Amino acid sequence: MSSFIFRRLLLLAPTLFLISLISFVIIELPPGDYVTSYIANRMAMGDAVRQDEIDALIKRYGLDQPAPVRYTKWLGNALRGDFGFSFEWELPVSDLIWDRLGLTVMVAFAALMFSWIIGLVVGIFSAVYQYSIADYIFTALSFIGLGTPNFMLALILMWIAFSQFGLDISGLFSQEFVDEPWSIAKFVDMLKHLWAPAIIVGTAGSAGLVRTMRANLLDELSKPYVETGRAKGMNETRLVLKYPTRVALNPFVSTMGWALPQLVSGSIIVSVVLSLPTTGPLLLRALLTQDMYLASSFLLMLSTLTIIGTLVSDIMLALLDPRIRMGG
Repeated sequence: MSSFIFRRLLLLAPTLFLISLISFVIIELPPGDYVTSYIANRMAMGDAVRQDEIDALIKRYGLDQPAPVRYTKWLGNALRGDFGFSFEWELPVSDLIWDRLGLTVMVAFAALMFSWIIGLVVGIFSAVYQYSIADYIFTALSFIGLGTPNFMLALILMWIAFSQFGLDISGLFSQEFVDEPWSIAKFVDMLKHLWAPAIIVGTAGSAGLVRTMRANLLDELSKPYVETGRAKGMNETRLVLKYPTRVALNPFVSTMGWALPQLVSGSIIVSVVLSLPTTGPLLLRALLTQDMYLASSFLLMLSTLTIIGTLVSDIMLALLDPRIRMGG
């Protein structure tokens, strides 16, 4: 097991290097840069921009240097925890990201737990009681959940909460805690508001996991070892949970590799609709204004989450199935 984990860890460094390079190149691909976008906005508002002012902005943001030089400096600073300077916000990228990353992780974790619990429980129930009325109902709800955009679900839930209960579910804090420093009272207030984005963001994921778990478990329940367990008089609940469910969890667990970044990036529009102070709206703004260091750092962060999620899923799969860690 230790050698299995060690081999996975050896791949982290070269993978992260390639990801950082690709992230930087992707930001460089669109024509223009932040200064071009800034000047276009100024001219759209009727402001005249002199050439010497343009040259000063280009030199100020280091855009007069070749892309390889900018990448080398950015990567070297990133290894020390410095991800550069945001052109638009005129603040270090680290300050902008870390302020919102904790809240993003809280929302993503809550949504992940919601989707896993619903996917596991409902998937097992639908497989055990195949073709029952409840199975048909859950199947219909799963397809509706897969087909409904998260932002539309957010709008519907906001309307129902306000029209029927007089509740405002936007944001993560009550008005009196928005600008307050962290405290136990503020944390409790955040938990009171966390249920709405967790349900909205986790709905699509849970709907897909229900279908995955149901299909995998149905495949295992039809195998001879399950029939043998029944023939020996083994308790049905213990039989289902101990053996076929454990095997059916393999593809269920393997989805963690893409679930973490998908929850963060997939909640961008939901964050805008619900006015959540997470990284989503900031990433969207950075891409629109071509704030290269801020956008590159976000892409690197999402890719790192993918690697971490894949590593965790590999370890969990190795624990679930000995054939994986033995190379079978």
